[in-house]
Amino acid sequence: MTIPSTLIRGTVGGEALLSVRYVSFSLDLPVIKWQLRREKSVTVVQSIGTDIIGTLRPEYRDRILVFENGTLLLHNLRLSDDGIYDVEISITDDTFTGEGSITLTVDEPISRPYIDMEASSVLELSENVILNCSHDNGTRTTYRWLKGGKPLTNATRFVLSPDQKLLTITRVLMADDDIYSCTVENPVGSITSLPIRLTVYRRSSLYIILSTGGIFLLITLVTICACWTPSKKSRHPTRKPLSRFYDHSQRSPINHTDDAFPKMTQHNGKTAVTSLYILQQKVSPSSPL
Repeated sequence: MTIPSTLIRGTVGGEALLSVRYVSFSLDLPVIKWQLRREKSVTVVQSIGTDIIGTLRPEYRDRILVFENGTLLLHNLRLSDDGIYDVEISITDDTFTGEGSITLTVDEPISRPYIDMEASSVLELSENVILNCSHDNGTRTTYRWLKGGKPLTNATRFVLSPDQKLLTITRVLMADDDIYSCTVENPVGSITSLPIRLTVYRRSSLYIILSTGGIFLLITLVTICACWTPSKKSRHPTRKPLSRFYDHSQRSPINHTDDAFPKMTQHNGKTAVTSLYILQQKVSPSSPL
């Protein structure tokens, strides 16, 4: 018995032909048995020629077709059909017995992937930019990243997650301003996302100075200003000196206009300060003395 292909790839909802061939000169019909390897093998179908023996399991009803040469056709594939199938063919009046195995993979087609990014525009020298390649459908997927339509080179600043779904650009530079896309592949196909642009803006020289060291000085100054409060000093009214002080009886002029001063009087031979204050008025030139 020969098996043309030991690996068959199928898609959910599609068909898979597990083909075998054998040569026998007997006129008797072959006895064919297909089993799916599991922890305990599951009998898929058993037949004499094309006539199925017994009752099929519920999950295989209306989905099985056996050809006379032992080939098995599975319709409407499911993810649960994935596995290794063992076939055994024997003929009663012949010493011929054939055995073989075929691996069937069943995968879900990939939907168009898309890229999630927190922000499409960033400033240069930013810490990290993370691009996430996502898709709604697809099994056994692998990922590849493109920059400017070309495969991403293995630069030290481009970090991929173990499954390569996440692309992290560390400390973004102006050279990272470009379009990015991701390609998702599985055994039954591949598809590339629509490109997304990452725009990088240049920082000013002042910002670079502040971000690299001057920011510490700026924070220190702001903290000092926030904590400092001016001291409160008591304010005393300033007294104007009486540069010239004469006795009122001598009619000497007082130079400080609108100033108040206490009047000195004699009482029992002693000089006393009375509570009377005299307000010096301005005298116009025409007023009599």
